[in-house]
Amino acid sequence: MRGVMTVREGIAIADEAGLDLVEISPNADPPVCKVLDYGKYKYEMQKKAAEARKKQKTIELKEIKLRPNIDDHDFGIKMKSAKQFLGEGDKVKITLRFRGREVAHQDLAKQVIERVLQDLAELAKVESAPSFEGRQMVMILVAK
Repeated sequence: MRGVMTVREGIAIADEAGLDLVEISPNADPPVCKVLDYGKYKYEMQKKAAEARKKQKTIELKEIKLRPNIDDHDFGIKMKSAKQFLGEGDKVKITLRFRGREVAHQDLAKQVIERVLQDLAELAKVESAPSFEGRQMVMILVAK
């Protein structure tokens, strides 16, 4: 802590020490500067930024594909993986695919979607409601 001084005095002190005068916070009144090795300072900032990026969690969209006439055991396995994805903080896209004349039985599809919502009620909330996209029904769930 050297106190308030002119820029020339600060540069002179930095030259004596063989270091650089670095402006830390330019918006303060008066601006705050430090006498330090600028290369080392930049390296430290770069390391901090890399560490922050490394710890950052990206949310992914995982997809689970179902059919309108899915069996109980298969449904259970799909829900187990959906719970795992939601537990990891990812979004889950539930896709109900129709083949052939299955499109005529949309009541079965609604039952499957209701069953999915019932099973995942404590873990997830609906981000986008079930909607038709061509020959498939799509719904996106997000962890609570």
